[in-house]
Parts: sequence; structure tokens; C-alpha cells
Amino acid sequence: MLIHPQFDPVAIAIGPLSVRWYGLMYLVGFILFIVLGRQRARRFPERGFTPENLDDLLFYGVLGVILGGRLGQVIFYEPGYYLQHPSEILAVWKGGMSFHGGFLGVLVAMGLYGRKIGKTFFEVTDFIAPLVPLGLTAGRIGNFINGELWGRVADPALPWAMVFPQVDAQPRHPSQLYQAGLEGLCLFVLLWWYSAQPRPRAAVSGMFLIGYGVFRFIAEYFREPDAGIFGFSYTVSMGQWLSLPMVAIGLVLLTRRGKP
Repeated sequence: MLIHPQFDPVAIAIGPLSVRWYGLMYLVGFILFIVLGRQRARRFPERGFTPENLDDLLFYGVLGVILGGRLGQVIFYEPGYYLQHPSEILAVWKGGMSFHGGFLGVLVAMGLYGRKIGKTFFEVTDFIAPLVPLGLTAGRIGNFINGELWGRVADPALPWAMVFPQVDAQPRHPSQLYQAGLEGLCLFVLLWWYSAQPRPRAAVSGMFLIGYGVFRFIAEYFREPDAGIFGFSYTVSMGQWLSLPMVAIGLVLLTRRGKP
């Protein structure tokens, strides 16, 4: 049976300054966004995105991810805790970021940026959708390194069942790695392939919503569920509840017939 390595959450420490693995994974995600974005801009010059646009998109996106992700964690998952510890709401270096909150934050940021450069909301989101999943992969690897968001109890005979000593001595699913593979690598391959050909406006965005929602819904069956704000999320987890609207909206967008 495997045992979680119990990594030191601090990757680099120089005197009083320290850099955590969780933050480094976000940095990796942002670098991948720029690298893939430049390749996508060169491949599809008709979309009208330049390297300068990518730098600005990343800036807006970072703000959306951090502010939205943290607020999502506070509102969707741990409102009771943060009502009692309001000073920790801004302590993002301790971990605790909601994907769905960060996603909403990015949507707001992309809408604002689209208005600034004279592009529609879906022109922006269709361009950036394939750039996001590898960043999600990095984020889930960061969760694994931190030993957080561990999985549900697994059959001890499962070859990759893992004990997380900070939780208990039971074998569990390394669900962070499942999510890295599904919401990250699989979603990236799907979107990179789908967006390689001209698609109707909003179709790539719709495919992202469907792909992420379905993959997240599946992964939640292996992840120890958060208590959430409804109190009964072990049967249907908070992550699954929040993914259902994504799939529904994605289906609507995918079946629309707009211009490429």
C-alpha cells in the first residue's frame, strides 16, 4: 500500500522568505497559459489576439482566479469557518481555492477585458478555453503535494490506494491525481482537438463547460466530499451540484448555431 510522501509545503526558503509548492503550481499554470496562448495566436491569426493581448489576459485572469477562487471557497464550502475567522479570508497562501469560484471570477474578468479591446465575451472565452486545463493539472498536483483534498476510503487491494497519514490510517483514492488526469490532461486533449477547426461562436466555450462538468462530476465520486453549505453533500457533493449548471449551459452553447 502506498503512503503519501508528506512533502514539505515550502519548496524554497531563504531566511524569512518562503515559496510554497502550491504557489509554484499556480506559476506553472500561468506560464503554460502564455506558452500555449502564443502558439494558438500564431496558428489562428484571424482571431486577432496578439502577445500583448495574452499578457493582459493573464493579468485579468490571475485577478479573477485569486479573488473568485478564494471567495468561492469562503461562500460555497466553508462559510461557517470564515465567519468565525474573517482574518483568514485573504490568507490564500494557506490553500483553499474553489475552482467554481475562480471560474466565475475569470468569466467576469474576461467580460471586462473583452469590452476593453472591443471583442465579444465569447470571442475571448473561445480563445482561452483550451489554454486553461493544463493549469488545472498543475493546481491538482499542488493539492497532492500539500496532501489536501484527499480521496474517499478505497479497497486496500487497489494497487494505487494511498494512506494519507495526516487524515488516518485507511487506504484512500489519490483523487487529486484523478482530477489532474481528468479535468486537466483529458480536458486539454479534448479542447485542443475540438478547437483546431473553425467552430460556431461559443461552441468551444460550451465544450469546456461540458467537459469540465462531466469530468469533475466523475472525479467527485472518488474525492472525500466537502461539507458544503447544504449539509448533505456526501451523497451528491458540492462539486457535483456546482458542475451540473456548467454542463447544462455548455449543452445550450454547443447546440447554438452562430458564426465562427
